[in-house]
Amino acid sequence: MSNEKAQHDESVEFEQPCPIRDVLDRIGDQWSLLVLEALEIQTLRFNELAREIGDISKQMLSRTLKRLEQDGFILRTIYPEVPPRVEYQLTDLGRSFLVPMQTLIIWADSNHHAICNARVNYAISGK
Repeated sequence: MSNEKAQHDESVEFEQPCPIRDVLDRIGDQWSLLVLEALEIQTLRFNELAREIGDISKQMLSRTLKRLEQDGFILRTIYPEVPPRVEYQLTDLGRSFLVPMQTLIIWADSNHHAICNARVNYAISGK
């Protein structure tokens, strides 16, 4: 690795000293997990992703896809056709995230009722 590349890599890591916070801030938004889950099975085009997710705006889907591509979770492929065809698929990094993501989804599903009850109890207690 060149000295310039090594310095660049170090400066990027220095800007985000906490890897957990850095990664969770990026994939912990409202839409990223849904996009990754939708791409788990197959490569999809933009409108197919929008239909799969449902209530996401086109602007938010576009922003989410750009961030996931920037972080290396997905690959965007543009085909030189008229009109251009653009497809999205998971990268190896994105696929490696599916296991912990599925664990989190299962945990959230199993504990959602208890969390909702805790919120109600907290509101009732007037805190």
